[in-house]
Amino acid sequence: MSHAAQRILLASSLMICGAGGALATEGGGGAYPNGAESFMTGFLPPPGFYVVSYNQYYTASSFKNSSPLFNDFSADVAATVFRAIYVSDIQIFGANWAMHAFLPIASVNASFGGMSGRSSGIGDIIIDPFILGWHFGDWNVVTGFDITLPTGKYDPNSIANPGRNYMTFTPVFAFTYLNKDGWEVSAKVMYDFNTENQDTNYQSGQELHADFVAAKHFGPLAIGVGGYAYRQTTPDSGYGAVFGGFEGQAVALGPQLMYNSGKLTVVAKYMSEFAVENRPQGDKIWLNIVAAF
Repeated sequence: MSHAAQRILLASSLMICGAGGALATEGGGGAYPNGAESFMTGFLPPPGFYVVSYNQYYTASSFKNSSPLFNDFSADVAATVFRAIYVSDIQIFGANWAMHAFLPIASVNASFGGMSGRSSGIGDIIIDPFILGWHFGDWNVVTGFDITLPTGKYDPNSIANPGRNYMTFTPVFAFTYLNKDGWEVSAKVMYDFNTENQDTNYQSGQELHADFVAAKHFGPLAIGVGGYAYRQTTPDSGYGAVFGGFEGQAVALGPQLMYNSGKLTVVAKYMSEFAVENRPQGDKIWLNIVAAF
């Protein structure tokens, strides 16, 4: 395989995904930084304005695929994603209406197949103008429809890119169960529909993925175990899809900690990936900060 074909095959394998922070490939990745959400992800907060800073470091020293092309794979990604959330007091179908937007900034350093690349800059912006949140006693539900825009820095001849160069449409469903004794179970389920990358004529398949956590709250402190599960559900197509569709999968687990002071919430997480196919396998560290105004 030529170096040009190799670059097209894995040009996005080191792209920061839309909300910024997880690795992705055109053949086995996703627009969303898996593991970004955890505590209270299905709980829409009271009306107001909120700002979230997601800060992630990801490192991987292997790419789980039988081809010898991936034997010397390595990647390091550092990303900060700023998220603005506005929750209104407008009621629709008994739910509060909200909207949000993500702005990712990332630095990517990677090597594979005798090539290496380094890049930094703005990633792909995500917007969602129509989020709905319900509260039913101990149960809380949020729905939305995220749109990932190809705004990030992208070079089709580089293996390291903060942007992905195609749009993604993602229906979102999230829930949080939190009882009076402080036990919480939360999950956020997403399904990605990707458009074609016009620079590489590569059509990524559809993807199902979920973030989750099980935790115990002790006043302002919460301790839990969480992670994510990811599975590409349809094959890729187009030039470069030479590995039988290149469908990927991954699972990650690790400890999680949250402290909520009221106006400020801090979340720290560690996740280790396993059961990985056709994707990088590595470890993630998160430090997320939420401020209410």
